[in-house]
Amino acid sequence: MMMVVEGLLPFILPELWRDTFRKLVALTDGQLRFIGLTSMLAGLLMLYWIK
Repeated sequence: MMMVVEGLLPFILPELWRDTFRKLVALTDGQLRFIGLTSMLAGLLMLYWIK
């Protein structure tokens, strides 16, 4: 399921996905870690909310 969701943006909007990926590569390690932590917490909250 996760791969289906991750594949939607490159399939539907490849230019936007490419630009977003370029911006992500330019971020510092701390910024990437913050984004990762935020994503994990959002996922956990969604799981808790669904359950």
